[in-house]
Parts: sequence; structure tokens; C-alpha cells
Amino acid sequence: MNEHAKILLGTPLSISSSSTMAAVEQDPLRPVTSAGPLRSDILDSSLSSARSSSSITIAADDLPRPPYPGKGTIDEPYLVDFLPNDQTNPYNWSNMYRWGITGLIGVATLCPPFASVSYSSTIGEVTQAFGISRELAIAGISFFITGFGLGPLIWAPISEIWGRNIAFIASYPAFCIFTLGTALSHNTVALMVTRLFAGAFGSSPLTNAGAQIGDMWGVHERAVATSVFSLAPFLGPVLGPIVGGYVTERCGYRWVYWITFIYASVMTVATILIVPETYAPTILRKKARQLQAASEAEGRNEVFIAKYDRIKKTKVEIIKIGLTRPFQLLFTELIVGCLAIYGALIYGILYLFFTAFPIVFQEVRGWTVGEGGLAFLGMGVGLILGNIINPLGNIWYRRASTNGRTAPPEARLPMCCIGAVLAPIGLFWFAWTSAPPVHWIVPIVGCIPFGLAFLLIFTSITNYTIDSYSLYAASALAAQAVLRCMFGAVFPLFASQLYGTLGLHWAGTLIAFLSLVCVPMPFLFYKYGAFLRRKSRYAPSSPVSLEEREKETPEQIVDEQKDELRKVKTRPDEALEPEWAGDAGEHAREGGEVIRGGNGRDLEKGI
Repeated sequence: MNEHAKILLGTPLSISSSSTMAAVEQDPLRPVTSAGPLRSDILDSSLSSARSSSSITIAADDLPRPPYPGKGTIDEPYLVDFLPNDQTNPYNWSNMYRWGITGLIGVATLCPPFASVSYSSTIGEVTQAFGISRELAIAGISFFITGFGLGPLIWAPISEIWGRNIAFIASYPAFCIFTLGTALSHNTVALMVTRLFAGAFGSSPLTNAGAQIGDMWGVHERAVATSVFSLAPFLGPVLGPIVGGYVTERCGYRWVYWITFIYASVMTVATILIVPETYAPTILRKKARQLQAASEAEGRNEVFIAKYDRIKKTKVEIIKIGLTRPFQLLFTELIVGCLAIYGALIYGILYLFFTAFPIVFQEVRGWTVGEGGLAFLGMGVGLILGNIINPLGNIWYRRASTNGRTAPPEARLPMCCIGAVLAPIGLFWFAWTSAPPVHWIVPIVGCIPFGLAFLLIFTSITNYTIDSYSLYAASALAAQAVLRCMFGAVFPLFASQLYGTLGLHWAGTLIAFLSLVCVPMPFLFYKYGAFLRRKSRYAPSSPVSLEEREKETPEQIVDEQKDELRKVKTRPDEALEPEWAGDAGEHAREGGEVIRGGNGRDLEKGI
């Protein structure tokens, strides 16, 4: 076989065409016995893209029949998929390379949360420089977080249509520009508008970076990668006030914005130059165009399309889904709505602290701006401890798996239950030790349980949502993100009035009681989650509870697996979540084994 042809087909040079043909894989959630009818716009797009590609010379006798489903005709084109050991498949990249990409993505993701709250250390200076009230200056945080909530509704569909890299290129440079605009602002309107748009454009890594992790790491490898990566968006809000405080104190408040701009610019250049495309549909579409061009160059006129384009929604439909389905889930699904409220409350409390800490440590205890930023170290220690402890949840998750089956989604919640108990403990601790004569270290230590709880709650809620709403996970997570950012935007606005009216002790106590009321929530979902999923029209995962799972016989498990797989195979493609559903819909191929993410019920070997 011609060497160039082998590269185009995505097969290692040592694999013969016959062995490759025998190793053709099919996706159990998108079964293909024949290519089926095609929409004309997809076919025209594929053919026109191929004709515009550069000519590739391959001897006709050397080019074997492509090892893909289909016949290569207009009605039944070859459906291009990853082949075993295909090096264009991100799952097959080396561990060192994937860790390097993961690290770079994590550092880039840390920047927008850093920018969101490093601003808090400049509020006093902004108040004086712009001649505005403290409440209006605090609104700079709220505008940024509002943008955080709105941006993902746009960047997620763009990621599906054009790929992860295009979504990043379309957003992150604009984040740099609006951050620069903040540094150059000389009136309140310009300051608030640039903060709003910086948040909207800076939110794309928070949406796409997690999906990129899912693109590269299989379900059995993803836990460690996700655990390490999850520190980035959580440490940003902790590092922001620390760095911003000392920079404001030594260099002036505008240098906080300049440093953020420099940081974001470096990440923009590094990510564009180094991070490759990881989104499977985009990679396969490029491969299909290359194969189409090679075929036409030899006069074979075979038709190739990516397997994801067999039945495809229009771009308008994709954007419509991205804008409407999150709200459908938020208001019709009890699991999504309740967990969204709980997560939003915890998130709002975190951002309330960014305006409460200056009151507690600077106004009451007389600390400088730089010293006030150090008060967030307790929160940072809690987040790091959470990152260390969180993998222990995987032990529980594996133990909940029986007879070779992945555990039900409720097995994700024990760590959330622990976090739910720790959160009010930390908040009560902080509330009643925040004022002198209690030593300053005591309230800072009290923030450790809350930081630990914050990470445990959020990672558990995210995993539980993905497992419960496998096909609609992206929309469910987007719904939670929108509500979360609404709370994060509003809570800082009333912190000054709350602490001014109730005092340090009772203001903190009120916040602690809010979290205390929500403690039963994860326990209730642990007990009744399976029942709620049975009633849901959007939760396709197996509705078996932990107690029922323990009583199942092997024969019942096999029957249920067959029934679930039959339901999935007969479900119309139009009902499927778009490909940007991320981890829940992606799959790893390792030596002919198909491993499904998400609920784990669709596991087939020997495909």
C-alpha cells in the first residue's frame, strides 16, 4: 500500500489492509448497517470541500477498499471513523503528550476565574478613581460573572459546529481585548461593559476545556486527569485576591488588569500554537475530505463523509438547542433544578466572600489590601485538600459496581453528602470567629472546611448530572451554569448591606443557615434519584437504584443490558444530544474495545 494512502486512512504502517478491514468498529449508539439516505447539503459540502483540497497522487492499484461502513456511493457513502490504533484519535496519543496538553489547557482555564475576582482587590481604588459608590464598584464582579453565565450558551454550539480550537480562537483573543479595555477604561460605563464582555468571551475555556479532557482521556483514565484539571477554575478565585492585593498595593490597581491581559495573551498564543484539535467529529471530517480528494485524484469518485454527518442537524438547529434546551431541563427536571439551586447557592456564597473578606479583615481588623488577599489561603487549602480527597469517591464508585456493570449515578453522591455536611460547619465557624478578639488565624482555618466542601459538592454534582443525563448532559450542565452565575453575580451586591445591618456574626450565621437547609438534598437524591430518573423523559440512564442493583441476578442484568441497548439503537437520531455533550457521549477505542462514558450501561467488547 502506498505510504501516503495509509496515513490518509489513519492506519499504522505496520498493519495490513486485511487486518484493518477485520477491525472495523461501529458505535453502539450510532449503529450503521448501511449508510442510509443523506441530506443533500451535507453531501454537497463534503464534495465541494474535497474538490477544493490539494491533489494527492496515489496509485489506483495501491489504494485498497476503505475499511469503513458503506459502499462509497452518493446514496451510501463511506462513513469515516477512527480505526484501531489510529494516531489521529486523541485517545491514542502518548500519555506525556496528553498530560502536556491537559496542563496547558488547565493554565489557560485558570485565567478567566483569576480575572473575575482579582478585580475585588481593586474595588477601593476604583471607588476613589471613578468617584462611584462601593456597591457600584462591586458590580464589576457581577457583570463579569453574568458574562460567565451567558457565554457558554454560544460557545458550546460553536464547539460542536466548528470544533474546540475554533471556539477557543473565536473567544479567547476577544477576552484579551476586553481585558485590555478594562485596563484602559476611564469611565464607569466603559469599565462595566468591558468586564461584561470579558466574562462572556472568557467563559469558553470553562465550557470547552472539560470537553477537551473528555476528548483525550478514556473513562478509566479520566478521573485523575479531571481531578487535576478541576483545580484550575477553583484556584483562580483564590489566587486572584492574593495576587491582586499585593499588585494593587505596590503598583496601583490598573496593573492588576495589565497583568491579567499579559497572562491571557501568553495563553492565547501558546494554546493556538500548541493545542491540537481534539473533537472527534472535526478530526473525522478533515480525514473524510482528505480521502475524498485522494479518491477523486485517482478517478475513483468514491464518496466519504464523517460518521457523525450521516444525519446532521443544521447549524441553526444546533444553536437553537443550545439556547433553549438548558432552560427546558432547568424548569422541567427536578434533579437538574434542585441541584442547580444547591450548586448556585454554594457558588453565590463563594463570591459573596470576595466582598465580605475585605470587610472582615481590612475594615474590622485593619489589614492592608495585600494582607487581606492572604485571608483566602484557607479557602485555597480546602480546595487542594478536596482535590486530594475527591479520588476516594472512585473507590466507593467501584465498590458500587457489581457483576461487571458500572454503578448507577447515585454512586457519585457520597462525596457530595460529605461536602454538604462540611459546608455549614465551615460557615458557622467563620461567622462566630471573624471578629476580634478572636485570633485572625481561626476564621481563616474555618474557611478550610468550606473550600473542601465546595470542591466535593461541585465535582459530585457534575458527575451525577453527566451520568444521569448522558445524552443531554451538556444542556443539563449549561442550565446549572446559568443559574450558578446568576447567584454569583447577585450575592456580592448585597454583602455590604448584609454585614452592615446584621453585623459580622449574624450575617455569617444567616449564610450558614442557608447552606444548612440544603444539607438533606444530596441524601434525598441518593435515596430517591433512581425513582426520579424513571419519571424523566430526558434521563436515559438505567433507572436501577443501588439497593435494587445489589438484588439483581446475572440473568436480570444481561436482560436489562440487551433491553437498554435495543432502546438506544431504535431511538431516532433527532432525539440525540448534539456531539458537544462531552464526556457523556464520547467513547474510547482501545484494541477493538468500545468503552462508553457517562452512565456506563452501554459497554460492548469485541466490536
